[in-house]
Amino acid sequence: MLLTLLGFGMVITFMTLIMAKRLSPLVALILVPILFALAGGFGTGIDKMMLDGIRKIAPTGVMLMFAILYFGVMIDAGLFDPIVGRILRAVKGDPLKIVVGTTVLALVISLDGDGSTTYMIVVASMLPLYRRLDMNPLSMTCLAMLASGVMNLTPWGGPTARAASALHVDAGEIFVPLLPVMGLAVAAILLLAVKLGLRERRRLGVLALPDGAALHAGYDEDCAVSGPAAAAEEDADLRRPRLLWVNAALTLALMVSLILGVLPLPVLFMIGFAVALIINYPDLAEQRRRVAHHAGNALSVVSLIFAAGIFTGILSGTGMVEAMSRSLLAVIPDVLGPYMAVLTALLSLPFTFFMSNDAFYFGVLPILAEAAQGYGISPAEMARASLIGQPVHLLSPLVPSTYLLVGLAGVEFGDHQRYALKWAAMVCLVMLVAALGFALFPLVGRAG
Repeated sequence: MLLTLLGFGMVITFMTLIMAKRLSPLVALILVPILFALAGGFGTGIDKMMLDGIRKIAPTGVMLMFAILYFGVMIDAGLFDPIVGRILRAVKGDPLKIVVGTTVLALVISLDGDGSTTYMIVVASMLPLYRRLDMNPLSMTCLAMLASGVMNLTPWGGPTARAASALHVDAGEIFVPLLPVMGLAVAAILLLAVKLGLRERRRLGVLALPDGAALHAGYDEDCAVSGPAAAAEEDADLRRPRLLWVNAALTLALMVSLILGVLPLPVLFMIGFAVALIINYPDLAEQRRRVAHHAGNALSVVSLIFAAGIFTGILSGTGMVEAMSRSLLAVIPDVLGPYMAVLTALLSLPFTFFMSNDAFYFGVLPILAEAAQGYGISPAEMARASLIGQPVHLLSPLVPSTYLLVGLAGVEFGDHQRYALKWAAMVCLVMLVAALGFALFPLVGRAG
């Protein structure tokens, strides 16, 4: 009971402090878990817990650092200028078209199953438009996150593979029946994009944009933007129009290698960054300037990632995660047993918010699935039910890519959570209703 109270108290305290803007996420991620661990009497082993957490998250931190540097170089070289230019000409200053275009772009890029890549490309491409028209960047971060949450259900995305491994079920048996549910979720996200876009259109109107206007005119001395999108400079000397197709081919090769798993992600982005830097800026002095220019953006994101390693390391090392999951399962009354599949779908929202996907799928899901077998609910059905909460999961402070998203867009983590939570819950509800409609798992167990 003490571990359960400590665990929930730690997460709630952290969320309260950052949403109330009493502490920055970086400071809260470091100090809050240490204080709760000391209060729980774990002072002697806290050093090992923190180092274990940092070690586990280190590859993600390295990947994000070099990914930010890579896309920073690509933006400097002008890789995304033609995309933004065509979008500018197509939308003609219409906020509705920009928001819908953001969503479609995020949905397509999310097919690679990596949220970090999606966020970097979407924000790098679209943030200049949002800044130029004074649109709310929270709508961009919300829709990009929702798109990633749904499209990440592909077998190579992570959650589906975890569920399949935990319950010893073929990933295809889980994923293929999910396709119509994902289709309806995508439709719901596009409808939300229309709603948010219409809201922006009513607020701003359709603005006239002169032909040939500077793509990054929205960046001025009073509107500093953090993240790779801020790295786009007005200095035409940095642009490499003659290398556009070379850079596009390099980026495509990087994305294909990422999907195929040719090398670990950190290594791929390290190699990609080195090659991009040599191709576009062979002068050593200019290489140093490019690295120094993007170093602040990389540091702000990567520091949060390693701080999150301390948080997750203490949460797992003290046994708080296990205690939280078992305490929640213990309060489920027997009368709800026949509804275990639906209950798992609903529990996946708070469970994957308060703990990592690994902790939920490898620690909690097998327990739920074992209980469900007595009611004739198969492991495959339980695996599908467990995936319903993924759009909400991406709002968790334990998800590294979320810090990347808000850092790139220059918005506060707490503001993003407040803005997106209700829409994420709505998409989860659409997925739940659709899953029941397509009989992906039963409302009532067959033996119930």
